[in-house]
Amino acid sequence: MPSDFHLVAWLVLQRGDGAVLLARRAGVSYGDGSWGLPGGHAEADEGLAEAAAREAFEEVGVRVDPTTLEGLGVTRYVDGAFRGADFFFLARTWSGEPQVVSQCSEVAWYRLTALPADSLPWLGRALQRHLVERHWFDESI
Repeated sequence: MPSDFHLVAWLVLQRGDGAVLLARRAGVSYGDGSWGLPGGHAEADEGLAEAAAREAFEEVGVRVDPTTLEGLGVTRYVDGAFRGADFFFLARTWSGEPQVVSQCSEVAWYRLTALPADSLPWLGRALQRHLVERHWFDESI
């Protein structure tokens, strides 16, 4: 039985045309080689919006003011031995041009209707439920 419950903050960077930024994960323990959102585990001493903003800067080099982020929703998950909650935030404004910084090998903008086939397995559902349908809570168990 796992003793950790993971709190993960993901950032949806969305342009005016509706496209979202994805990064191909590289050198990471989860989802290596798959396309996903910038994001990761919240540190014990930071808020979830702050974690999403920090991860976006560390991974794709954009600066986001955490106080401007819109909370999109939460997905509780059970993935084998792992348990946790994914928190999704939306940013429509940021500074800097997205680029490969760390833990990814490329970045690209995608329309919600044309996500890459090799995305993280839950990505399409999460974006549909939280960003499109505006459901605040979802479960993947």
